[in-house]
Amino acid sequence: MTGVTSAPAFPADFPARAVVDLEAVRDNVRALRDHAPSSALMAVVKADAYGHGLVPSAWAALAGGATWLGVAQASEALALRAAGVGPDDARILTWLAAPGVDFAALVEADVDVSVAAAWALDGVAAAARATGRTARVHLKVDTGLGRNGVMPADLPAAVARAAALQAEGVVRVVGVWTHLAYADAPGHPTIAAQRVVLDEAVRTVEAAGIDVEVRHAANSAATLTAPALHYDLVRPGISVYGLSPVPQVAAASSFGLRPAMTLQARLATVKDVPAGHGVSYAHLYTTPQATRLGVVPLGYSDGIPRHASGGSAGVGGPMYVGGPPTAGVGPGARGADADGGRVLRVAGRVCMDQVVLDLGPYASERAGDVVTLFGSTDGLAHAAAVPSAEDWAQAADTISYEIVTRLGARVPRVYVGQDVLGERARAALGRGGAGLRAEQTPEAARWS
Repeated sequence: MTGVTSAPAFPADFPARAVVDLEAVRDNVRALRDHAPSSALMAVVKADAYGHGLVPSAWAALAGGATWLGVAQASEALALRAAGVGPDDARILTWLAAPGVDFAALVEADVDVSVAAAWALDGVAAAARATGRTARVHLKVDTGLGRNGVMPADLPAAVARAAALQAEGVVRVVGVWTHLAYADAPGHPTIAAQRVVLDEAVRTVEAAGIDVEVRHAANSAATLTAPALHYDLVRPGISVYGLSPVPQVAAASSFGLRPAMTLQARLATVKDVPAGHGVSYAHLYTTPQATRLGVVPLGYSDGIPRHASGGSAGVGGPMYVGGPPTAGVGPGARGADADGGRVLRVAGRVCMDQVVLDLGPYASERAGDVVTLFGSTDGLAHAAAVPSAEDWAQAADTISYEIVTRLGARVPRVYVGQDVLGERARAALGRGGAGLRAEQTPEAARWS
């Protein structure tokens, strides 16, 4: 059984919903803290909290014990501050910017800024002078990923410039950090090699008279599988939302995690068709017998991967059909009891706004019935009845990160479990900063 006896109401203006369990986010952060007990924890909430909702997810992560929040873009950091997440609630780090970014707004909002190039360091310093405040900066070092970060050969010059600006009082270098290339392959030799480069970078910074507050390297995978990389701060992202960063090693529940998102839709059309009937564009699927088709009103404009098309295109994305609306929702959803439902695969091409299921000749489903694309489970490979985001990733030859993050903005997020948040957080969300759905009833906001 799912462990949930009622589910939030479907939005009146859209035939699908993503139910986001803030209690799961909180509990996942607690579990992650147990994996890195000697380090502070930064919950990464970039990309609208991996599709789960920036502000609600941030508050839930803070309720779980995160003391930092991490975002890629300046706009995300400023949105958190504008929504009421103050400096006393969390340190916020933003790490990706191009020339023209408003560093002054970040400095005034008490946001930590990562710098990976000379122009950024000078830009932050100029903003600090203009605002009359000291900017907190983290030096990012490219230890082998080949993406953003100061190359080790260029680090001495960057550190010398940073030390001069710190002596001037306009910046304070509080962090040195990096990002790992192969953390999702535990034991890969690059992991240890990058650690060596980061340690040397820290020594270079400290030799310039800079007292480093936090060293950080560990993403979700390293937080769970590489304790030597925990340093002073860990930065889990996908695992905050209950998905395993190393599904080839262990399922989410093995790490004490529970997926926070369940994606569901109402069947828009159910109709009978004869044998040999082509389904969807290019007829990649043809009905092998007289059968009943169901149209699910979600498509690639909503984030459903076109690569999860079925028939001759591939195995097709899985959906749980015929079970209760609570399927896949809530803390007891990872069980194997099917509640009378079954898993079907996308029949034919994924379209912009819809996909089709072959329900079978004796199907009893009707228009309006609920199907669950993925839910709070470890997935079909682990004997769950309801598919997981990882199952969709396998069907589309991608990763679960992409499945949840690409979920379109027009799919309503309906939040449950916000009673685990503090009173001030609930008040801030209620003022409209989080976009909580009005359809959500008090009963739906807590697990039965």
